[in-house]
Amino acid sequence: MDKKFFGRFRQSLVGQRENIQEWLETTTPEEKQVRLGPLPETSIQKHLEVLDVAVAKAEDKTLGLCEVCNDYVEMSRLEVDYTASVCIDHYTEDQRRKLENELELSQKVQRALLPQQIPDLPGLELAAFTQPARIVGGDYFDFFHFKDGSPGLVIADVMGKGVAASLLMASLQASLRILVTEEEEPREVVKRLNYLFCHNINLTKFVTLFLARYEPDSKTLNYCNAGHNPPLLFGNQKSRWLQSTSPAIGLVENFQFESAVITLVPGDILLLYTDGVTEARNPGEEEFGTDRLADILTANARLSPRELVTSVRRSIQEFTNGESLEDDTTIVVVKVKDPEKEFN
Repeated sequence: MDKKFFGRFRQSLVGQRENIQEWLETTTPEEKQVRLGPLPETSIQKHLEVLDVAVAKAEDKTLGLCEVCNDYVEMSRLEVDYTASVCIDHYTEDQRRKLENELELSQKVQRALLPQQIPDLPGLELAAFTQPARIVGGDYFDFFHFKDGSPGLVIADVMGKGVAASLLMASLQASLRILVTEEEEPREVVKRLNYLFCHNINLTKFVTLFLARYEPDSKTLNYCNAGHNPPLLFGNQKSRWLQSTSPAIGLVENFQFESAVITLVPGDILLLYTDGVTEARNPGEEEFGTDRLADILTANARLSPRELVTSVRRSIQEFTNGESLEDDTTIVVVKVKDPEKEFN
């Protein structure tokens, strides 16, 4: 491997570390709690230590050096896992099979297509809106079916803007659309996503994500909130925020991601959003905030999801005096249908 390769990798790794370190130093304790879920702030230190080791290896040109034969592992492998240190030829049969499955997944990811429309999910009424701050953005939402056929939904946000964020999000989207067909638990999908992206050379910071599986018969929602802004669940005149159950993707090393389960009833509304909504600012530099979002939902709970999305968008425009938003903005509204009203 030539000097350009090591220089490029070192630059990217240093950038990752600086971005995470800056986030640690400038982020409020409240936001850290959201992004890390149940983990303490010190848990990020292990990930920073892994980055430090990789930077040092890139500097002395030992990054990717095989521990068995002292030759370099494949460059394509280092692109997706900069901690790789053993050539494929030296893997055990089980290790090789696992790696082959991941490489096959990577090939599928390249062929996957982005969704073009919102599907009709049983028992649910849906609406969504997304607007990048620039020509392209890092926000993402999607609907699909898990391995057992249960409908699912996701909203995610790459911590960044522009082309780099959009490319990473496209890869994340394609990965998700494949992984959900292989798993039944949201936490297992998020665990595999973290494995795929934690050491990806193109991940400059981290990704927040809320992934849920809905079971129409029992009306239960099984979700994993990986450091994403807490969605708002409204029903029976009461609001509840679905807090983080796990850290954001790419923020910490190996972790046992967790899910939570809630039971929904007809009329319940779930409002999902990215931080471009709550962090929108007015001319006085005041943030839109979660309280305003909750007030809008409470006052307009009888509206359809599409009308609710319009109401939130209108409120943001009025709050900001119609100024262009500085961050990508995505809103998803899910309402549980009432079978009796449908047939009356």
